[in-house]
Amino acid sequence: MSALPTILIVDDEVRSLESLERNLCDDFDVKTASSIAEAEEILGREWVKIILCDQRMPEMTGVDFLIKVRENWPDVIRIIISGYTDADDIITGVNEAGIYQYITKPWQPDSLILMLRNAVRLYDLQRQNELLAVELKMSSTQAARTVQSRSETVRDNFQCKTSIIRADDSPLNDICDTLHRLAGFDISVLITGESGTGKELAARTLHYSSLRWNKPFVAENCAAFPDELLESELFGHKRGAFTGAAEDHMGLFERANGGTVFLDEIGEVSEAFQVKLLRVLQEEEIRPVGSNKKRQVDVRILAATNKDLEAEVRAGRFRKDLFFRLAAVTIQMPALRERVMDIPVLAQYLLEKIMEQLGMSVPGFTPEALDCLRRYQWPGNVRELQNEIQRMLVMGRDGAPLGADLLSSRVLIAAPPEEERETPELVNFSGTLKERVELLEARILRETLIRHRWNKSRAARELGLSRVGLRSKLERYGLLKTVQLESGEI
Repeated sequence: MSALPTILIVDDEVRSLESLERNLCDDFDVKTASSIAEAEEILGREWVKIILCDQRMPEMTGVDFLIKVRENWPDVIRIIISGYTDADDIITGVNEAGIYQYITKPWQPDSLILMLRNAVRLYDLQRQNELLAVELKMSSTQAARTVQSRSETVRDNFQCKTSIIRADDSPLNDICDTLHRLAGFDISVLITGESGTGKELAARTLHYSSLRWNKPFVAENCAAFPDELLESELFGHKRGAFTGAAEDHMGLFERANGGTVFLDEIGEVSEAFQVKLLRVLQEEEIRPVGSNKKRQVDVRILAATNKDLEAEVRAGRFRKDLFFRLAAVTIQMPALRERVMDIPVLAQYLLEKIMEQLGMSVPGFTPEALDCLRRYQWPGNVRELQNEIQRMLVMGRDGAPLGADLLSSRVLIAAPPEEERETPELVNFSGTLKERVELLEARILRETLIRHRWNKSRAARELGLSRVGLRSKLERYGLLKTVQLESGEI
């Protein structure tokens, strides 16, 4: 099979055929036909890219023949070559036969070859375009399937069973049941709780368990913007609405149309913006900044705050009507210190995620480390726990379990459970000075020993004590037996 592009020359004059073939054979695989019937036979068996046809033929005109070619072999590039320049023929050829060029005799070999090369390039581009169109159609279908599959994966990842990590006896179980019941109802929900307790996670769980799961979920921290910028972020703006508005901007409400908008830190918005937000929730329509036209939006509103909004309402700092719009149902997320039973499960889950991110591997935590994690109060909740585990992993040895010696001092010095009752005495300055100093001294001893892996010699050196002095203090505070067990002495 020839590697040269195939062209078909149709002409009833033999000398004309020979002349064209002689000039074109070096650049093309030339096929010749002296009749329409012969040309059709060649078209039926050869992969012809270009037809070069004479206008004056015995059976029919070249234009009429190329009209037939267009119907039966539409991909072939069609060219008329003639010694006659009839305007009607040219117009008919362009409109009905879809000819690429109308060449007049006598022709110049170099110009003809250049024009045919361009025609071959056009043919190849058309074929590529057809293939790409088919591929695009197939890829768009595949893309739709991929998007659907990924959307379903995201939905599954944000179900209560998989997204909210907890122990079997966790207080979060009741909250998950509530989220599951609320998900099917298109009502607003206010999620309260300290920072880092998982309020946004609860909101995502509500969204991906609802009928809106395959529509957008967008979140905005209301405390991060002043009123003007927050209005633009949520409702959009028109170009020129304010300094720096160089182009139109679609707000989050419009972007989430059909889905869910999560307004975090809703308790931080000003009273002036509360009025604008209330109007949007009541009328279910927005007006971009700088625009006179309103736009309908269909969104479900979920809000979160670490403030007591009911107290804010009583103090006159938060509108009562907006509060009731946002809080058809209120969910209180418990602090981590209120669900101590979840800490080991949650710590292991976070460790696996961080190991994957950092490309490290350890078998887990030592029992002593988990005991310290359970004792600590975690004022920063899950976020603080995640940061602590990340620090432990980075500071530890790859392949070795994470021990208590890798913990921050503030976690190590946390009082053991039996001392929790005495902690307020230290904080509230009750009890004698001697009692309070002894309590603090016992904690310092324990924290230092843990950091030195219960090595009494190193702990004594750091504290400026002799081994005898350290042993005396350990006996005094009832820590000696613990140290002997941990160090393997008994």
